This record gives sequence, C-alpha cells and structure tokens, in this order.
Amino acid sequence: MKVLGIETSCDETAAAIVSDDGTILSNVVLSQWEEQKGFGGVVPEIASRAHLNHLDNVIKVAMEEADIGYSDLNGVAATCGPGLIGGVMIGMMAGKTVAAAHKLPFMAINHLEAHALTPRLTDKVEFPYLILLVSGGHTQLLIAHDVGQYSRIGTTIDDALGECFDKSAKLMGLQQPGGPNLEKMALNCQNPAEAIKRFPLPIPLKGREGCDFSFSGLKTAVRNHIEKLPEGDLNPDDIADLAHAFQITVGKVIEDRSKHAIELFFNKYPQMEKPPAFIVCGGVAANKHVCKTLQDLTNHSNMDFIAPPVKLCSDNGAMIAWAGIERLQRDMVDSLDFAARPRWPLDPNAAKRPGGGVKA
Repeated sequence: MKVLGIETSCDETAAAIVSDDGTILSNVVLSQWEEQKGFGGVVPEIASRAHLNHLDNVIKVAMEEADIGYSDLNGVAATCGPGLIGGVMIGMMAGKTVAAAHKLPFMAINHLEAHALTPRLTDKVEFPYLILLVSGGHTQLLIAHDVGQYSRIGTTIDDALGECFDKSAKLMGLQQPGGPNLEKMALNCQNPAEAIKRFPLPIPLKGREGCDFSFSGLKTAVRNHIEKLPEGDLNPDDIADLAHAFQITVGKVIEDRSKHAIELFFNKYPQMEKPPAFIVCGGVAANKHVCKTLQDLTNHSNMDFIAPPVKLCSDNGAMIAWAGIERLQRDMVDSLDFAARPRWPLDPNAAKRPGGGVKA
C-alpha cells in the first residue's frame, strides 16, 4: 500500500510517498524562509501564495523521486487542519483533485495527529503511549489510545512553546528560525552556572496540580532581562548566557509538567506488559535539551523515550502520508466534501482552558 501525503498547514510546502511497511519513498519539503525572513514571522497571505505557486511541482518531484505513477497509489492524504486556513485549503484541494482524478480514497488528516503518529512510522510504537506535542502553535500532553482516540491531559493556557522560543529569539536579536538559532546560541555559553545566576527566569506553574503549561511569563522575563542590558548592540556573550538560561528553564517546566502526566498515564494503564513509550513530537522535538530532559525523566519512570528523526519533527509530507495509511487500514476514509478546519482538537471532549487554551 502506498499513499501520497500533502502538507501545507503553515510555511512548508511538502509532499511525500510512504508505503505501509514504513518505507519513505520520497519526502520533499520546500521551505519559505526566504520569502518570510524579512517579516519576523509567518505572513499567512505570503504562505498561501507560495503554496499555490509551488505545490504542483513539489507533488511532481515527490512522485518522480518515488519512481511511481498515480496508478501505483492506494490513496491520497492531505492536511485539512488545524493551521493557517488559506494554506490548508490549497493542500486539501490539491489532494482532493488527485483523489478524484484517479479514483483514489481520500483521507483528511489532522496535522496534530500526523505528528502524534510519526513514532509509529519510525519506531513501530504500540498503543497506548504518552505524547508531548510541542510546536509553534501547540503545546499539549496527550494519551494516545488508538488512531483517532486521544485524551488531552494538559495544554498551554497562553503561548505555545515553539512560539515562546521564536519570540524570545527575536527579543535576543536572533534571526529566524528562532528556535534552532536560540539553541545554537546557547551552545556558546562559556559559564552555564553563572549564566543561570545572571539571568534568573520563572518556572511557570511549577508545583501546581495538573499538566497545563504557561509560557507568557517566561517570555516577558526574557524581555525584562534584555531591557536591562547596556544600550547599543547586544553583546553576543550576554545573549549566549540568556539563551542558555532560557533553555534550562524550559527544561524545568517540561520536567515538572511531564511528571504529572506520567502519573496520570499509569493511573489509566496500571498494568503494562512492557514499558510504554513517552513520545515528544512537533517542531520543538528537534531541540536537544528538551529531548535530554525527557530522556532523563523517562529513565526513572519505566517508560521508553522516543523522538522522531529531526527531519520528521518539523512539518513534512511523510507524516501526513503515514497518518493516511493508518486511517486507510482502518477504513477511515473521508468524502470529498470534507471542510478545512482552522482549529481541530485531537480530543474534542477535553475541558476548555482559558486564554490560549481555547486553541487546543
């Protein structure tokens, strides 16, 4: 079984062909950093136009690299939400067009579920497992029971972690992509212990019950530290120290919230035959300190820590194709009148949260 996956939810135009044995036959990702870099973030209109201009060719290249024709496909999967609605609609309509023209099943994919299912592509992870989904738009802790069955046990009540990384990087004068550049800058810190003393940062919600996150106060604290630095050009050594302190603090937040999530998971599944998996996925899953924090935590919690390869952490077509395979195998096929969704929670029955939590 082979499925074409199409991803256009934000600022990557992507298409891939994946087979049901987990082989990625092609995975083409076209970044928009050049188009977007002058704006300090993603401009939805620019992203949509770039998808419109490039998606046809990206799909063509993906098919060529996989060395197959449309007659070799068993289905088409496309992101139908959540995301920037203009881009989502472009990818969705392209997927529907291919499916209709070649009489193939169409799978409407939740972008978040595609991230959540990626470890089943890369590591054959078995249900149930615990997920920390961290990206530019979402920060959630979920229990994955099966395809299409998720319990959200924690979410951000304001900023997503990826957003906090990017905005903090911008405050530090770093170029986009903010998160990866902040991580690189933190490696230049010469005295980690002194850096943490120089730039104390809050650990939002530390010690509180539950698994929700908050990052707006952390971002504000970064701004306050920047404003207290000497006037003029920012000193790279100061920024390296602040970046290091920021990452260490993020790790403490994740550790604190994830401990509660692990407890809830084992309350739900108290008798597992083998250690379950703790998955980190989404763009921030590429951050090495975040992964190291979770690796250390799971080593003491009778869980296996798994992070997808870096190239599959950020948005890509392979994860969409694999989610399509998982759904096609269960006959979870969608009609061609499926409507794009700017918001699409994995757990629609989860309790509402204040502030940014409404996006969960």
